Amino acid sequence: EEEAEKQSLPEQMPHHLIERVDPVRLLVRRGFVPNMRTDAMVFATQRLAKLLFQEMKHSSWGPMLPALKQVANVAGIPGIVGYSLGMPDIHCGYGFAIGNVCAVDASDPDAVVSPGGVGFDINCGIRLLRTNLKESDILPHKQELASALFKNIPVGTVSWGGIQLEEREVTTLMKD
Repeated sequence: EEEAEKQSLPEQMPHHLIERVDPVRLLVRRGFVPNMRTDAMVFATQRLAKLLFQEMKHSSWGPMLPALKQVANVAGIPGIVGYSLGMPDIHCGYGFAIGNVCAVDASDPDAVVSPGGVGFDINCGIRLLRTNLKESDILPHKQELASALFKNIPVGTVSWGGIQLEEREVTTLMKD
């Protein structure tokens, strides 16, 4: 049975720093892209791995990087703990690959939390906001605040929200 599994694995990895750990995991070793602080682990069957490797081979490496390169780039985030992980739904995204997750050590003063890691590309209800409020200021109003945020911040892929802008107004906002 073990021999059959080995024979079903891709014969050649596209890069010497990518290796198959077992039938469902690929290890992307530190050094695949510059500045990796840790390795990346991608959950990928042989079929998915083939698609990921084709994406790497045929990608222009423009603004939308191949998912494997994105997972490797996330492995360079300051404060990362453990692997940068690629889940079985992995595909290229904006910064993070879709299906790419990582943990960071919040006690590390250099650690970062990236909105790109929580789905800002389709809005997913995520916003990053800095405030001078303390947790004790917000706790008594938590439910009211959550309801107001949900009501006033459009989420998902809908094309409407609380503020309607013409294309020229969006262009002006982007320039300013």
